[in-house]
Amino acid sequence: MYDDAIATAAAIRAGEVSAREVVEDAVARIEKENDTLNAVVAERFEQALAEVDAGLPAGPLQGVPTLVKDLGMQVAGLPLTRGSRLWAGDVQTADSELVARYRRAGMVVLGTTNSPELGKNASTEPLLHGPTRNPWAPTHSPGGSSGGAAAAVSAGMVPVAHGNDGGGSIRIPASACGLFGLKPSRGRVPTYPVPGSLAAPLSANHVLTRSVRDSALLLDLSSAPLRGDAFAAPTPSSPFVEQAATAPLRLRIGLATRRADGGEVSPDVVTAVRDVAALCEQLGHEVVETELAYDADLAMSGFATLMGVSLLADVQHRLEALGRELRDDDLEPFTRMIHDHYAATMTPVQVYDALAAVQQAGWQLGRMFGELDLLLTPTLPLPVPELGFLDTSDPAAMWQRGGDYSSFTAVANATGMPAMSVPAGVDAAGLPMGAHFVGDLGTEGRLLALAAQLEEARPWDLLAPAYR
Repeated sequence: MYDDAIATAAAIRAGEVSAREVVEDAVARIEKENDTLNAVVAERFEQALAEVDAGLPAGPLQGVPTLVKDLGMQVAGLPLTRGSRLWAGDVQTADSELVARYRRAGMVVLGTTNSPELGKNASTEPLLHGPTRNPWAPTHSPGGSSGGAAAAVSAGMVPVAHGNDGGGSIRIPASACGLFGLKPSRGRVPTYPVPGSLAAPLSANHVLTRSVRDSALLLDLSSAPLRGDAFAAPTPSSPFVEQAATAPLRLRIGLATRRADGGEVSPDVVTAVRDVAALCEQLGHEVVETELAYDADLAMSGFATLMGVSLLADVQHRLEALGRELRDDDLEPFTRMIHDHYAATMTPVQVYDALAAVQQAGWQLGRMFGELDLLLTPTLPLPVPELGFLDTSDPAAMWQRGGDYSSFTAVANATGMPAMSVPAGVDAAGLPMGAHFVGDLGTEGRLLALAAQLEEARPWDLLAPAYR
């Protein structure tokens, strides 16, 4: 096995190993580890090997195996369950545009990864598929909602895996599993065939990776806008992989370790993020103490409404396709609570007000970037939770606990700004922590350049301890 996707592709091109051998190795790893981790929920191993034998596109990642999250992206021939019993058996007939781009780059899709129901949990524990376990500690959560993807990469099943991020769902599992996770700017990666309306502007697709350069290359391969897209991120000045390979100019970084909502932050997390800030200073950057200057209640109320309306629409469309009414066992209790609340209360004015609220949050946070180049916070404010702590069968507990885990990450979804989680060591229990950087719209290159600089100065472990 090679360290990352770029190294794997280079070895295939050099003849050190064949694409079939690489894919067979990935299949063997999944078959060996998945009974324990439950990261992969649908597989297409025979089809993948047949594609290799038939000849793969001569792209920059030819022969590199990958997995696609079971939420928000279609893989032809596989079910898109969204982690929900309501969508069990919903087999797709075509690839999403992003999956097609991965294939054109020469990548080989081996299956789909576990997700909480409709992505509405910062832990990956759907009733449909059961919980995914963290490779660093099987009793603990891998994060969510891209927890299956993070566990697969951290355990060495594949070098990179697709994820999406509607409130921290790439960055939270990246932090929980010791990986690099970038959420791109709004409009950077096409969502086709899912329309970019309501919750879609909050959510962004990309990958979880071991290396920064993999994330940069995959962003180059996936980010060209489609004709007819409602919006697109600013065009980069040069390829992201080139920007990641170039040391950034001196940056002014704002360090904020307190939550905008005033909630609890673990001392271990604060210490880790301050250590990353000190490393930034050693690398020549300026770090200044700051406070998060946005109305957290306004931003999160708008955010919750848009997510709730999207859930309501998804459920209604599914029931129309099935030709029946909603049943008691279709949705998990927490999801059902969200659905029923918005079904009973939602008005057009509330939807309008929610869109206005997230725009206000964008303007408020955007003003900070008049003085700062990047903002640094913790990714997760609290230690990685044990499985069962974020339990969707207990809506009251979810309501109380769930928001804590996205309290630093969700604002970047509300504003559309790019953000990343960089590995920041381990806590007293030996579980990973992440440092969270946010940039102004369109500044993924700046984030990637800093991340690569941090990666070089203080390399992180590529795999969870038991899988090295």
